[in-house]
Amino acid sequence: MVNLWTSADHALGYLASSDGIPHRTEGEAVLLEYVPKNIKRVLDLGTGDGRLLALLKIDRPQVKSVALDFSPTMLDAVKKRFAEDATVKIIAHNLDETLPNLSKFDAVVSSFAIHHLTHERKRSLYAEIFDLLEPGGVFCNLEHIASPTQKLHENFLQAIGVNLEKDDPSNQLLDVETQLGWLREIGFIDVDCYWKWLELALLIGLKEGSC
Repeated sequence: MVNLWTSADHALGYLASSDGIPHRTEGEAVLLEYVPKNIKRVLDLGTGDGRLLALLKIDRPQVKSVALDFSPTMLDAVKKRFAEDATVKIIAHNLDETLPNLSKFDAVVSSFAIHHLTHERKRSLYAEIFDLLEPGGVFCNLEHIASPTQKLHENFLQAIGVNLEKDDPSNQLLDVETQLGWLREIGFIDVDCYWKWLELALLIGLKEGSC
């Protein structure tokens, strides 16, 4: 198993190109629609430079936030972004490991991070997320998922300007339906793929109850 995200060059290369990912803003816009504006606490898994959390906080400036990442480069970037924001707590944590005791959240979000985990760890992480959510809480995962065929995978790489030889070996892609099935088995309700473009998909599930 290869994970390049401890490399500063790899992380910086991603940050330099992330704004240019086709249709990314469309997926982010749909995610923002499904995170209530009155939430009190949000957890961002694999926060990177804090891009998604910053978008969430535009309409939720007072939300208490916890941002997790393990890349030193990403941690430096997110600390710089939120240097003046006391509502954001930044924690160094590798998602390969069990989540720390963080108390409960009204929303858990993630953007293009969980696909770096083994499939077994993906499923166990989803269960940990369910346990962290308050009743009525929402989990939104804007994710890189597997294409059903190699040809479609190659089409996706071409669409984002990546040669097949440069395909990121850190990616451990999994199809949408398997992941949606896991979320349902764990206990999430209203589970669906709320948005999709090729290998980019927004998976959402709610925890039954009311906040």
